[in-house]
Amino acid sequence: MKLGNINHIFFDLDHTLWDFDRNSALAFERVFKFRNIPLEINDFLEIYMPVNFKYWERYRNDQVTKEALRYGRLKDSFDLLKFEADKDLINDIAIDYIEYLPDHNHLLDGSKEVLDYLHKSYELHIITNGFEEVQHKKLNNSGISKYFTTITTSEEAGVKKPNKLIFEAALKKSSATPESSIMIGDNFEADCTGAQNCGIKPIFFDYYGNKENIDVMHIKTLNELKTYL
Repeated sequence: MKLGNINHIFFDLDHTLWDFDRNSALAFERVFKFRNIPLEINDFLEIYMPVNFKYWERYRNDQVTKEALRYGRLKDSFDLLKFEADKDLINDIAIDYIEYLPDHNHLLDGSKEVLDYLHKSYELHIITNGFEEVQHKKLNNSGISKYFTTITTSEEAGVKKPNKLIFEAALKKSSATPESSIMIGDNFEADCTGAQNCGIKPIFFDYYGNKENIDVMHIKTLNELKTYL
């Protein structure tokens, strides 16, 4: 079923277009090699990924700062792995990781194909909770910045998804209306609930296949967007 009266499409970036899991693993491999960290990357990631997820959830809810997120997710992961690292080493790793992350720019399957397809008929935009200094590098280095008319980050807006103020800021920046817009993202609360609270129709990208019964449009691959748009 094609959706009518849509002129603007807002995308999340990480886990929606940009392959965060793969790129993050490559960045940590490089950091660990540079810092001579004697941990198997897969063992580390098995612990780190759920810890990181919880820290981002707390960050969205304004329970931790950006600095506390960057430090705490590493400190907690190392503690669980019983790897001793002092504060200076953890801070160095955190800085290295953020520096190296946008150097790896694998996209999720179908990203460029879908962007090419949608770009012909719609204005495309980004709304992201990711850090300002990193997200623009990801878009530029992966070669997809050319598709987007506007990019709205949570640091620029002063609030994070799902706060409706970031969606209102993105609408104003793009001269779009809620009725003429769609939001596509992988985080149900941040992207879908947040968009709905602002009057924007959401499409949930169920990338991890975690949700079966949901009451919004949803896709499991990016190419499925052609069903709706």
